[in-house]
Amino acid sequence: MATSLRLSPELDHLVSRLAKRRRQSKSEVIRSALVTLLGEDASSVRRHTPYQAMKHLLGCVKNGPPDLSQKTGETFRKLLRARQSR
Repeated sequence: MATSLRLSPELDHLVSRLAKRRRQSKSEVIRSALVTLLGEDASSVRRHTPYQAMKHLLGCVKNGPPDLSQKTGETFRKLLRARQSR
């Protein structure tokens, strides 16, 4: 599938020089660069653990009990009992 691409004169010159040095066409050099870039991007996404993906959110909530995750069952039971007694 054909795709056109506009390059600055400086970038076009650099791509041409690289293509000549590697004995490839400019299109081959650009395709190779894109494949490399996309591979790096995909591998960096895969390296993130769930913790890394959400670590900026951890600890961002203020107030509330500090032991909330430790006593969830107990807190839930209290809420249910309070609703039933209404």
